[in-house]
Amino acid sequence: MTDAAEGEIGAGSRSSSAAVARLTARLAAARRARIIAVANQKGGVGKTTTAVNLATALAAAGRRVLVIDIDPQGNASTGLGIGREARNTGSYDVLTGESELPAATLETAVPRLSLVPATQDLAGAELEMSQREHREFLLSRAIRSRLAAYEDVLIDCPPSLNLLTINALVAADRVLVPLQCEFYALEGLAQLMRTIERVQHGLNPRLELQGVVLTMYDRRNNLCDLVAADVREHFGKKVYDTMIPRNVRISEAPSHGMPVLIYDHRCVGSQAYVQLAAEMLRERRRARA
Repeated sequence: MTDAAEGEIGAGSRSSSAAVARLTARLAAARRARIIAVANQKGGVGKTTTAVNLATALAAAGRRVLVIDIDPQGNASTGLGIGREARNTGSYDVLTGESELPAATLETAVPRLSLVPATQDLAGAELEMSQREHREFLLSRAIRSRLAAYEDVLIDCPPSLNLLTINALVAADRVLVPLQCEFYALEGLAQLMRTIERVQHGLNPRLELQGVVLTMYDRRNNLCDLVAADVREHFGKKVYDTMIPRNVRISEAPSHGMPVLIYDHRCVGSQAYVQLAAEMLRERRRARA
């Protein structure tokens, strides 16, 4: 065999190996769970409602979903039907290293949807975490290598930009921002975006904005339309077309320990979360194409 022929074979082999490596990387990325922090430091914007019902809609679409509740109020845990008496271990134990993620995970009544609940100890976690070395990375280190069973992970953050929220942003691939259609919500959004940028630059360069979802939309209120238009002008395609309406069934569902999709799957609120999940999944398919 000539040197030229050997060179061509070598080049072809390297090219083939590179193609296999690229394909393997793409398959690994497709298998890896996408971690989404659901965050907004302003309370009452539908953050937990969105985390619970989007997770339910994704599970209903056949996805394997994990919700991690790191809000000391524990509303996501309650909304998924896990009472406080059932929360022996949870996200506090995972953060502090007292429990592995699988041991703190509970199955919910929703098929394919699991939960790491918030326990009462989480209320004092920030003070304890502040004494630790590399405290911003505690959640990331605790969960990153233990998510093979899931396709989507949603972290319900506290309604503040504290150390728990920073841990979620460091652990996450994306941030989903629920935004209430009111004027004051815009002011809080600017502060959240500055925090996300600081985390990107200093702690988690892979972090991206998943998108903004407009919540509590009331078509009878002109201000809702003005806020929606302003947000869309600023964030463009990062704002989801689906808007979550004000809906009494959404408000009632948590008191029954159910996502609204289980409580009343026909109501407009349920259908909006189904549409949001579908929109998100279409976006991912386009990104992979």
